[in-house]
Amino acid sequence: MKPEPHGQFTEPVIRYRKVKGHAAAHGGAWKIAYADFVTAMMAFFMLMWILGATNEDQRKGIADYFTPTVIQMQNSGGSNGIGGKRALRTDDGVAPHASVRGQRPTPVQGGGGGGPLEAKVNSHDKATNPGNSRAADEERFKMVERIVNARIAGDPTLKGLKGQIRFVRTHDGLRIDLVERADFSMFASGTSVLTSAAAALVRTVATALAGVPNSLTVRGHTDGVAYARGGVNNWTLSTARADATRRALAGAGTADGRFRRIEGVADTDPYNPKDANDPRNRRISVTLMYKDGGAPI
Repeated sequence: MKPEPHGQFTEPVIRYRKVKGHAAAHGGAWKIAYADFVTAMMAFFMLMWILGATNEDQRKGIADYFTPTVIQMQNSGGSNGIGGKRALRTDDGVAPHASVRGQRPTPVQGGGGGGPLEAKVNSHDKATNPGNSRAADEERFKMVERIVNARIAGDPTLKGLKGQIRFVRTHDGLRIDLVERADFSMFASGTSVLTSAAAALVRTVATALAGVPNSLTVRGHTDGVAYARGGVNNWTLSTARADATRRALAGAGTADGRFRRIEGVADTDPYNPKDANDPRNRRISVTLMYKDGGAPI
């Protein structure tokens, strides 16, 4: 600072210049873009982890849960706003509910059994398979299998029994085998009393069967170990176990009128023909019959 002529000092002059170009690149816009990128990568790696940590049945169950409900629009009273004087309805005339997942439910008529089921089988009998009841049955069978697998995969108490249930196509329909193993018994030894785990498995099957109208047969099997006590042998034991399974299915909501045949065949139809004492020979077979009937088993 230079003194003025009279000995006084002047105030310094400070000038500010607006920096352009390079300094503008240090703004905050890139941070937002980077945060979006990191979020997307995190979501991607979480998806990869979930796919690697689940099995095929669990992924099917998740896919079924998120499958959208198909909804049609029907003319109805209303405003001129969204929907144009139309109300949301499903094909069966029932307004959709927010909790409904998967394919649209098909009402069960007559002795079909019905029952609470969040994802009932939609067979499209009239819409997509006119006059083709076998094709409609096959759609039902696939849905029953998917529902059972999804429920077992989603229930921690049943996950260990996944290998004890088998689905087999036969000339009569869909056979569901509930198979024993060395460390899992369907019934208390020498009795027709279901174990708690087996009862839960039967209830799971009954829940899936509630959404279809097809008739059922139940067959009991034993292994080749000779059993005779108190007037009970393998024939009477296998029959009693088949009927105990029928009662468990009925108690879980399956209508009595759906059962066509209850029988016991002892050890005459083994799971493992090479080993008559294989514990897998002890099993219950529940067959979901074709609606147009089938040849006797």
